[in-house]
Amino acid sequence: MRRAPDMQRLLAITWLTWKAALRFRLFWVMAVLLIGSVVLLPLVIKDDGTARGFAQILLTYTLSVITALLGLSTLWLSCGTLARDIEENQIQVVAVKPIARWQIWLGKWLGLVSLDAVLLAVAGACVFGLMHWRAQKLSPVEQRILREEVLVARGSLKEPTRDIDAEVERVFSERTKAAPVNPANAEYVKNQFREALKVELVNPGYMRRWTFDLGFRKNFLRDEPFFVRLKFYAASTNQFGTYRTIVEVGPPDSAQRQRQVLSLSADAFHEIKIPPNLWDASGILTIDVQNRDSVALAVPREDGFEVLYREGGFALNFARALAIILFWLALLAAVGLAAASFLSFPVAAFVSLSFLVVAMSTGTLSSSVAAGTITGVNEETGEAGKSVLDIVLIPLFKGLLVIIKLVQGYSPIDSLSTGRSIAWETIGWAFAQIVLLLGGLAALFGIWMFNRRELAAAHNHS
Repeated sequence: MRRAPDMQRLLAITWLTWKAALRFRLFWVMAVLLIGSVVLLPLVIKDDGTARGFAQILLTYTLSVITALLGLSTLWLSCGTLARDIEENQIQVVAVKPIARWQIWLGKWLGLVSLDAVLLAVAGACVFGLMHWRAQKLSPVEQRILREEVLVARGSLKEPTRDIDAEVERVFSERTKAAPVNPANAEYVKNQFREALKVELVNPGYMRRWTFDLGFRKNFLRDEPFFVRLKFYAASTNQFGTYRTIVEVGPPDSAQRQRQVLSLSADAFHEIKIPPNLWDASGILTIDVQNRDSVALAVPREDGFEVLYREGGFALNFARALAIILFWLALLAAVGLAAASFLSFPVAAFVSLSFLVVAMSTGTLSSSVAAGTITGVNEETGEAGKSVLDIVLIPLFKGLLVIIKLVQGYSPIDSLSTGRSIAWETIGWAFAQIVLLLGGLAALFGIWMFNRRELAAAHNHS
């Protein structure tokens, strides 16, 4: 029977957080800033007139700016709403009432997240409406591309990934039977094999076949077009910078097989539309790529070849993307409140913003971890410098990278701008890792510190 009173107390603190945001005009200021950035930014930055360029500008830039503005305001407000209440002695008015401190903490977190949800929904609605309005200015051909390839939720089919490490060991054993390699150079040789196995080499005059098992999907994809997404590297640059390839789709040696002769550039993604219903009776889609040029072509195994198909509409996919952004904001709210649970407002704001800066510096952290030192590599000798701080900082950087990758691994903006589907499974894992795991750890730490803090003492010493 206590569940209802507990929920009422949480909602009461949530409403107090809303009232504070409205009283200090923060909600209205953020709403104006977000709407202004959504409307003005696409007008300042011009696209190239293509459907993909249009989507890159409108979705990538606006959603990135919205995330940055809401992220900074969330950290600032989460630090201020708790730390200032403690410093100004306002928290004691609430703490003396029959309400637990964990309820105060969670109530403030719910208030911040609900505030972010409303602002994010308003900004997202503006982006969605502006995108459809401005899409009318594209040419009819580009509007069709926008509907079929960008403003859509597309699933992806790839060949099963192979265990490269096991394959490296097998190739290394075979190649070194007759001519053993010095143990000191073994790792270097293995790395050479590993790099070579990361691509599929299609020599001049040869063909590479890809097969995809549609499985149960074939029942839902009948009469739907597919798109082959292809990227390759050329062994050398020819006179024209393009390479003649032939793409054949359909069951081998069948009358329904379709053939396209193409001239494609290297180091770029190409989407090739293929007709529907070209799989065989068992649902196997066969695609052959022939190299008709005089230069060898290398197709990356990881992202060089895949088949894209329509999985759903854009509106729901867009809503799922906003949900992941809200998960990020929920984590930032937990981090800010955790810092404010035991620090003064200026210090809590500095610590929280430092956390955000570190999260955006993955390139620097990765370079230091790869080199094994924070002092960098000597350009003349090629040797890494050494520092006493490496003993502490390198393991710390490794741990931070693991945490940051849990968050950044679910970035939805690139998926939206390329028409990729954000699966419900992805939403579930993002919620579990970002909100429940990382946000939960921050919440447990913040509530523990808030419970231990002497509120009156904190006020008297300020």
